[in-house]
Amino acid sequence: MFKTLSTLPKTVWLIGLISFVNDSASEMLYPLMPLYLASVLMAGPKAIGIIEGIAEATSSLFKLVSGVIVDRTKKTKPWIVFGYLLAGIGRPLIAFANSWLVVLMIRFTDRLGKGLRSSPRDALLAESVPANQRGITFGLHRSMDNAGAVVGPILAAFLLAQHVPLREIFFWAIIPGVITVMLALCLKEPPRVAGDAPLKFTWSMAGLPPEFKRYILVVGLFALSNSSDMFLLLRARELGVPQEQIPLLWATISLITTVFGTPLSALSDRFSRRYFIAFAWAAYALIYAGMSYSNLTVGWLFGLFALYGLFKAATEGVEKALVADLAPSGLTGTAFGWFNLSSGIMLLPASLIFGWLYESSSPTTAFLFSGACSAFAVLLLIFWVYRPIKEKT
Repeated sequence: MFKTLSTLPKTVWLIGLISFVNDSASEMLYPLMPLYLASVLMAGPKAIGIIEGIAEATSSLFKLVSGVIVDRTKKTKPWIVFGYLLAGIGRPLIAFANSWLVVLMIRFTDRLGKGLRSSPRDALLAESVPANQRGITFGLHRSMDNAGAVVGPILAAFLLAQHVPLREIFFWAIIPGVITVMLALCLKEPPRVAGDAPLKFTWSMAGLPPEFKRYILVVGLFALSNSSDMFLLLRARELGVPQEQIPLLWATISLITTVFGTPLSALSDRFSRRYFIAFAWAAYALIYAGMSYSNLTVGWLFGLFALYGLFKAATEGVEKALVADLAPSGLTGTAFGWFNLSSGIMLLPASLIFGWLYESSSPTTAFLFSGACSAFAVLLLIFWVYRPIKEKT
């Protein structure tokens, strides 16, 4: 694995570094959002569900838009730079928010930036390496991204321990935002095949194989169970985890994902990616079933959070590598656009349903609902999706 890592092109490492810096800012603020909304702006779980659902749905829609445009224009860098610029501008503005509706508009801008950059970035990664290095490439990227998610919460915990007000912490996000944009400007477009004519614009799945379409449908179903991670942090706080330890808990998840993301994704280059995805989705169902237990101890809670980190490590890079495997030549951006749309657009109903069940019924009902949806997705993945793509993974 280490020998393969040393041979990866500079573009892969630069994109990883960009994601590391960007996530240091993003994840410094993310675990503070439910605390900020609840304690400063007096917003409840329903408001969190609306904010995160709309924000992530926006991100998902523009991931498709940017992916299709990239395949037609053969340009990735402008969208990546502009996407990071929007995020860098939006995050510090949360400090000026005086209601959850203002936070919603700012999160909308932040996620718009993510939507514009994600599919072009994924396409650039896929086109920078041969097929037998896609797993380790996407795994490395996710590991570096999650390394930033370790640094960010630790910084947040340090600032909280120094009694820095929540509002002021959001100002600090502007520094890594500037660095991220400067690094993105250093990216170079991949070499293009001579005479490779741009395709006509189309927003459909025309040209994508049936196996890919089945996979995308089941990804969407699984996403219905995958509501905002803010609910996990809210649950942890309600179960007795001190406020200053919430960022550290989130950092632990990211650390586990960072450590195991690259090796697990690298294994998928040698073995079938389907086993990693199916097993990880099943583990997710068990995690949410465990989180539904009303008498869950803090010790068991930390264990479930650790397992959640392994789930992310086994899926974040591998799922994208499978998309690249199934995408026809010239439609990589479109394939990632549809994958990102399917996995993200359902976060709106997922977060709305979860937040409504959490507040109107109980946390137990909300977590059991998500566990049931993910379990059903695993069954479809094994008995419907994997049969036609068995020889291609």
